[in-house]
Amino acid sequence: MLTALSPLDGRYGSKAAPLAVHFSEEALMRARITVEIRYFIALGNEPKITELPTLSKAQVRALEKIIADFDTAEAKKVKKIEQTTNHDVKAIEYYLKQKVEKIPGLKRHVEFIHFCLTSEDVNNLAYGLMVSAALQDVIIPSVRSTISDFQKLAKKWANFQMLSLTHGQPATPTTVGREFQVFVERLEWQFAHLKTFKMHGKFGGAVGNYAAHSIVYPHVKWDAFGRKFIKSLKLLPLEHTTQINPHDDIAELSHLLHRVDTILIDASRDMWSYISRGIFGQKVVKGEVGSSTMPHKVNPIDFENAEGNFGLANALFSHFADKLPISRMQRDLSDSTVQRNIGSALGYHHIGILALRKGLGKLSLNRAVLRQELHDHPEVLAEPIQIILRKKGVAGAYEKLKALTRGEKITVVDMVEFMDDAEFTEEEMGQVLALLG
Repeated sequence: MLTALSPLDGRYGSKAAPLAVHFSEEALMRARITVEIRYFIALGNEPKITELPTLSKAQVRALEKIIADFDTAEAKKVKKIEQTTNHDVKAIEYYLKQKVEKIPGLKRHVEFIHFCLTSEDVNNLAYGLMVSAALQDVIIPSVRSTISDFQKLAKKWANFQMLSLTHGQPATPTTVGREFQVFVERLEWQFAHLKTFKMHGKFGGAVGNYAAHSIVYPHVKWDAFGRKFIKSLKLLPLEHTTQINPHDDIAELSHLLHRVDTILIDASRDMWSYISRGIFGQKVVKGEVGSSTMPHKVNPIDFENAEGNFGLANALFSHFADKLPISRMQRDLSDSTVQRNIGSALGYHHIGILALRKGLGKLSLNRAVLRQELHDHPEVLAEPIQIILRKKGVAGAYEKLKALTRGEKITVVDMVEFMDDAEFTEEEMGQVLALLG
């Protein structure tokens, strides 16, 4: 959309669309409606609440249909009510009362909609549903696919020797595949935590202690009721809270995804550097332009795009983790406007993932450059040579190689001659030279 304020809804709208399903204003309304209706049904199933009898199967189906049929047109009805209430959750309550009173047998029970609840009871559970669904539908699958991309390239290029750089200087050779496998292992560790992460749920009224509930229905075991209800939404119940969920769940998730994104920023920068060195080429896309003035350019824009979006995501994740777990006394409202941006953070994360995966898919290995770099820096064989000399008991092995190589321009012939003079066996010499590919 050309008039959108945010690139998430404009330039990147199609890419962020899978998350818009979970975090749009309409999606938040639907999640709140889901919580309210499921709570209404749960109240009906509590035998000690005699004023609201157990609902019939037909009534339950009709209530569930309100959730299933909620669309943009219905969301506009809620917004119209909100123009009067100036309160988004109260607008949901009034909207639902209008719907529920039309279900046969329920008109006289509509006051059990939002019964004994505070807005945060509804909101925190709604966000729990939204985040949980987004993780399962979008975030976890995309991280899993990214790990798979790195694994495939690690396997494909497992045996190709490559000059490594430490401190930006030539160092002991490695393999292309191994460097990709480093990112596989790092991501798998975080992914294991991501798969088991669960959102929390707070329930219990104005200050979390079921005060109003216990006054009107003192014989109901509200703690047990709340735990059961929260578990029915596949969330982890919190036992003791203030009015709000303390948001330690969002903080935990933010820290986790921040680590994932930081690893992927590291990968993006490495890929950018390898492309700059010529180790990787990029598949040319017909019709694509790399520079408005330099026709030859094939820029690593996918990795640059990924780095930028991961950075934006991490800025938000950091703020969530720092801000959301802090609330004055039993509550303040400063968390509310911050929570609304969870979808934005996940959106930037997702766009970064898509860009990184696109970049990985365009890489081609330049074997000639690999060989040339290694040939140009035979001094990197100094490490294994001095280690073999140490094994042989040669005194001052390190110092001998330092004198030969440090700050000097060395050739492969020089290294071979040194090994000859040091009486290396053919096997030992072969093992050392094999590092050059």
